[in-house]
Amino acid sequence: MFDIDWNKVFGSLFYNPDDPLLFNSAFFLFFFAVVLFFFQFIHRRKLTRVIVFSLFSLYFFYKCCGWYVGFILAAAVIDFGLSNWIYALKDKAKKTMVLVFSIVINLGLLCFFKYTDLFIETWNQVSTGKPVEPLNLVIPVGISFYTFENLSYTLDVYRGHFKPVRNFLDYLFFLSFFPKLVMGPIVRASDFIPQIRQDTQITREDIGRGLYLILSGLFRKVVISDFLYVNFVQYIFDDPSKHSGVECLFGVYAYALVIYCDFSGYSDMAIGMARWMGFKIPANFDSPYQSANITEFWRRWHISLSSWLRDYLYISLGGNRRGTAGTWIISGLFFGGSLAACIYLYSSTGLWWPLLLWGCLLLLFIVPPLFSKEKKGFSTSLNLLNTMLLGGLWHGASWNFMIWGLLHGAALAVDKLRKSFLPDAKEGAPFKVLGINLNVPGLNISRRAIGVLITFHFVCFCWIFFKADTLEKAGVMLNQIFYNFGAETFVPMVEGYASVFFILWLGFMLHFIPKWIEERTQLALARISLFGRLTLIITVLWIVIQVKQAEQVMPIYLQF
Repeated sequence: MFDIDWNKVFGSLFYNPDDPLLFNSAFFLFFFAVVLFFFQFIHRRKLTRVIVFSLFSLYFFYKCCGWYVGFILAAAVIDFGLSNWIYALKDKAKKTMVLVFSIVINLGLLCFFKYTDLFIETWNQVSTGKPVEPLNLVIPVGISFYTFENLSYTLDVYRGHFKPVRNFLDYLFFLSFFPKLVMGPIVRASDFIPQIRQDTQITREDIGRGLYLILSGLFRKVVISDFLYVNFVQYIFDDPSKHSGVECLFGVYAYALVIYCDFSGYSDMAIGMARWMGFKIPANFDSPYQSANITEFWRRWHISLSSWLRDYLYISLGGNRRGTAGTWIISGLFFGGSLAACIYLYSSTGLWWPLLLWGCLLLLFIVPPLFSKEKKGFSTSLNLLNTMLLGGLWHGASWNFMIWGLLHGAALAVDKLRKSFLPDAKEGAPFKVLGINLNVPGLNISRRAIGVLITFHFVCFCWIFFKADTLEKAGVMLNQIFYNFGAETFVPMVEGYASVFFILWLGFMLHFIPKWIEERTQLALARISLFGRLTLIITVLWIVIQVKQAEQVMPIYLQF
């Protein structure tokens, strides 16, 4: 009666490099249904739950990236052993040596896969000898995320903030938990591990909030992000010279929504699935394009990464308290290396503007602290710059990512100094500039609206470098926007891309929905009947199927 190709069914159980397992795939629905089925029988048996969930997680990772699953097993074994060794040692110097060993192993593996080819490419550009063949390494999926989780765990143990687990299975479960394994959020051990041995209690609120996060995340990923990328964004960024400036500008606006809906959608699905299995993972996004300044943006965007960079990099460099050896070494390498590159460009091509830009950048960090009330303003600015430079490199081995990090680091440094002269607007508080009271009815609201507009456009400007394949393409995109705008093409563009602009409008409307509406929706989903939930699930899945692209659109952050 049914013609089933059992070879195809059996083959689908194995890793396929052309079709990795993702949250929005049909196989994942089957996989997650099996996980929930087993969960009903094992959720009260803590050890069994840990073993079964770990096996499911490792299989999920195998379906994502094949035998690279061995890396996460090795990482779990190494850092489980080293963290317990650090905890057992009494001598501070010995603890530090083991910590450094752990950091070298974790970052060494990460840097080997992510940056070796960048170093080879750079060497070939500046060397006059025989070119070195690139290794063309395939980056293991999720390596950046679980490496940072390993590092935070070991650092917390070293600092005495967290007692290491004695059961290896608990640590393996924490590191490999499949909802957050591939693309985050970056979960702290102190937030997750205590939940492993707690009694699992799934409330109606957990079901409602989990359902909202899963369905809204799936909708954002497939209906908004994938649709905009395939039908508009990729055409613009593939060759911006073929499009007018207004098309390029809206291509950047669309990409801002694409990357947000792609990553936040995946994060929310991960958090929602974890909620259904009795685990609470902190939110990773909080409507970032509602931010009125760049500091607020980084409190709302990829919260797990920005908080990780703050706690383990920015503060370690000295934060806003002082400069450290790391501050001056990293800053010296950056400014010295960039100056050498500018001089090389000038001597070989005659380009003078990179040198001018380098001088302006240096002045940007030297001059403002002289007029600031903060005595540590200069080192604080450098620490922010260094943090974001390294954060840019975390995203990938490209000079574009370094420029993206540089722009955000400079903006954060300027914004921190700006607060000395122009504090953030607070509801009901007097608005003062340099001690002068400038209270005007409605002024704070206007200030916030203007701040949101400026911040959004600055972030979009930075997204150009983040998305463009090369610096040349980023330059072409900017040239089109500023020198070949072509406002007369706006109406034909909207008419030709009517469905794209409807989705673009819908995406931004959903993004600016007030938080209280989201909260009430989640509570309402907790109260509706099983039939109502099934109806909602079927409706959303039907919409997703209608819009889903013929070819699978890989998540943007999968490459990181």
